[in-house]
Amino acid sequence: MSRRCAAVCAMLALMVGTAAAQDARSVLQAASTAMGAASLKTVQITGTGWNAAMGQSFSPEADWPRFEVTKYTRTIDYGARSSSEQITRRQGTYPAQGGGGTPIQGEQQQHFLVSGNSAWNMQGATATPAAAAAEVRQLDIIMTPHGFLKAAAAGNPTAMTRMQGNRKTTIVSFTALGKYKVNGTINDQNQVELVQTWIANPVLGDTLYETRYTEYKDFAGVKFPTVLHSHQGDVRLNPGHNVMEIRVSNVQPNVTVAALAVPDNVRQAAVARERVESQKLADGVWFLGGGSHNSLAVEFRDFMAVVDGPLSEERSLAVIAEVQKLAPNKPVRYVVNTHHHFDHSGGLRTYVAEGATIITHQGNRAFYENVVFHPAARTLQPDRLSLAPRAPVFETVNQKYVLSDGVRTMDIHLVQGLGHAQGMLMAFLPKERILVNADLYSPPAQGAQPPATPTAASVALNNNIRRLNLDVAQHVPIHGRVGTNDEFAKIVGAPRN
Repeated sequence: MSRRCAAVCAMLALMVGTAAAQDARSVLQAASTAMGAASLKTVQITGTGWNAAMGQSFSPEADWPRFEVTKYTRTIDYGARSSSEQITRRQGTYPAQGGGGTPIQGEQQQHFLVSGNSAWNMQGATATPAAAAAEVRQLDIIMTPHGFLKAAAAGNPTAMTRMQGNRKTTIVSFTALGKYKVNGTINDQNQVELVQTWIANPVLGDTLYETRYTEYKDFAGVKFPTVLHSHQGDVRLNPGHNVMEIRVSNVQPNVTVAALAVPDNVRQAAVARERVESQKLADGVWFLGGGSHNSLAVEFRDFMAVVDGPLSEERSLAVIAEVQKLAPNKPVRYVVNTHHHFDHSGGLRTYVAEGATIITHQGNRAFYENVVFHPAARTLQPDRLSLAPRAPVFETVNQKYVLSDGVRTMDIHLVQGLGHAQGMLMAFLPKERILVNADLYSPPAQGAQPPATPTAASVALNNNIRRLNLDVAQHVPIHGRVGTNDEFAKIVGAPRN
């Protein structure tokens, strides 16, 4: 190609790019005028509906478990980049299956806040830092219809027009917060009807995050949708993706909003680094705590096994490093996956990258192979497995699986009669009389009063202990502290061993 030809091509590309940007800005301006975005500085939305617990489905094929939202209030200050979202929810008529707090007893209050780069949750008067959530909560502001118009106009937008039947729509795209591609669909009524982006998730990788906006109404000169329906998940491979629907009853444009004061503990907080604290329970058996989720390390003759790989790669790398200190020169050959919930499977890819075999219920295998270990690129947060791919190896459990080196034995049992998760596994060391469970029973904190009545999950655990005739001395939960079977018996009424 001659230098002159290259120059002409570059000029044409620049002209096309400039025309696309101008077309995007004209589309944004038309929508902004129709929807009253330019004059909208603050907004308060109220309504009712439902929300769901992402990653907490009863089975891998099911949708996220839902809860009835009896009151929803969200206040946004676009200029201050702040949002306060308050939710009152209850179980309602939705099935009590799955995790994420299912079933809710009575009413539950949720309060999520963000101001600039600070995010926190409120429980009564107590503020809990949520530094890791700040970026996504800023995305939430950008992904509101008027927030999208404002952010896209301030960015470097492009546009693509297409016909859907007899209806013309335009997709305007730009990059938000320096890394998130955001697409907004604007219809022939100059209304934003869909805003979507992708966020990082340890289980799903680049995860669809979108809200559909329908049934617009006029509120004091501002057009606002009265149905907000959100999806979060991988809709190509897994149908579980409906995460919230709010039916808006009122919108107050330009409501007076008091500046959100960031609490001192929130301002000073940083994203916590994973720490692992090991506690020896028996020869070659260690409880690995120090965070919101625990694991158990078990030493065999020439390898190590870890029960549960929760949360993320960062957590799993910290656990693996601690295991290597406890038993040098013995590789982690197996990771026992208690169930498919995302907070308990978020580290599986890390163990596979380290060469470990996954022991899981047979009902999870297809989900893991087709979704969790799908070879799609992870562009937002590459992990070790995406950088150096290798195929996962599985050992699957139907009712029971025995892991043994001829001296030490670990029995892995299916938990029957459970509403929390299909295919839940528990691990038992018969010689040491140690039972590991996830989400079924956690001993009360030291000094705390035991619950007046046992939970359905702890009753199910007790029923399975009796069914299998397990001689348990110690309970190791994936959440909370190690406890004795005497404590457990007092709560659930089981006979003491």
